[in-house]
Amino acid sequence: ALLLGVAWAGGLAQLRLDDALAEANEGRDLAITGVIAGMPQRFDRGQRFLFDVESAPAGVPSRISLAWFADRRFEADDPVDVPSLAAGERWRLMVRLKRPHANLNPNAFDFEAWFFEQDIRATGYVRRGEARLDEFVPRFSYVVEHMRQRIRARFDTALPGAPYVGILVALAVGDQQAIEPDLWQVFARTGVTHLLSVSGLHVTMVAGLAAWFASWLWRRSKRLPLRLPAQKVAALAGFLAALIYCLLAGFAVPAQRTLYMLTVVALALWTGRTTVVSRVLGLALLLVLLLDPWAVLSAGFWLSFGAVGVLFYVGAGRLGEGHWLAAWGRAQWAVTVGMLPALLALFQQFSLASPIANAVAIPLVSLVVTPLALLGALPLTDPLLWLAHWLTAMLMIFLNWLAASNWAMWQQHAPPAWAVVLGTVGTGWMLLPSG
Repeated sequence: ALLLGVAWAGGLAQLRLDDALAEANEGRDLAITGVIAGMPQRFDRGQRFLFDVESAPAGVPSRISLAWFADRRFEADDPVDVPSLAAGERWRLMVRLKRPHANLNPNAFDFEAWFFEQDIRATGYVRRGEARLDEFVPRFSYVVEHMRQRIRARFDTALPGAPYVGILVALAVGDQQAIEPDLWQVFARTGVTHLLSVSGLHVTMVAGLAAWFASWLWRRSKRLPLRLPAQKVAALAGFLAALIYCLLAGFAVPAQRTLYMLTVVALALWTGRTTVVSRVLGLALLLVLLLDPWAVLSAGFWLSFGAVGVLFYVGAGRLGEGHWLAAWGRAQWAVTVGMLPALLALFQQFSLASPIANAVAIPLVSLVVTPLALLGALPLTDPLLWLAHWLTAMLMIFLNWLAASNWAMWQQHAPPAWAVVLGTVGTGWMLLPSG
């Protein structure tokens, strides 16, 4: 199994390496035709977007990242207007490209690995837009990206100039680009960064609400439960809700992990099989790595599976459930302590204020703000977005107060590998049941 995994990952990696920008094409004007593959991201001087190349000179990769600048201060050309861009549009462009590269400093973010993981094999900028050839190319991935862009535009229209609209956009469609850098500092110092991405907690919550509502409706009938049990209908509704939410949210690794785990549980229920938590987590891990072997390059992969593994480690197999408050406190303690070695190894810091911040933020964001944001994506539901933004503003007052404390964040040097291993073993030992 190990050799098959290595061969699978190596083979796919070689295919991706082969799709590279030819050295002769760097720094020269190239005429290409293709489709905008994702939501364009706005920045001060223009827009940035992914581009699926359909027609180009030999040696141009199939997927590239382009920036369209409104202010060409680095050239002698006059400023140009950036047209309104949308996912799914087919364009003919004149571009300049280069191979993706970045600084490789110890314990710093590796942009080149990130480009490779995202299948971005060249970066560049638009010299000029020759023509918009099609308003929309009907392909499933483009339809999803177009819907995400429309939801983002709806939020901007319903909450013009609102300081925290970017948080609601991130919760609804997984687009974190609109969140101000200062807010990320607050989230990091209070340990709630995981709530601002579409995490497994949010996906599980959406699936649970859909399953409960479908079961409640199904049980109102006297005949339907005799044809199909309400439990199976609930499992199907929960899976479909989780799938739609994951697609709208960009299908990040934490969302994938939760979707695959829910799929395993739903299939087990439909086929009448019992499930073991270790097998559910293992099958989800297998699916993630088969579909995306480069997930191991992402910190979210290790944190997501690690956090769920810690929760299973301290919670599975207990003889009694105990009081819900004790179970909640045990889970918070386990995740806080169990993830310390990984957080120090990946980021050289962790939040001391995290337990306090998460005690308030997790129920508020997961059970109230996120459902309101998702419902607010529907037409004629602006009041729900106003309420979600007001609640978010109240939460930010609390988080800003916590983040301003001198004790909120612990920072240190990057631990050596042996310390990470010993720390992981030690936390695992400490989290064992007493005795």
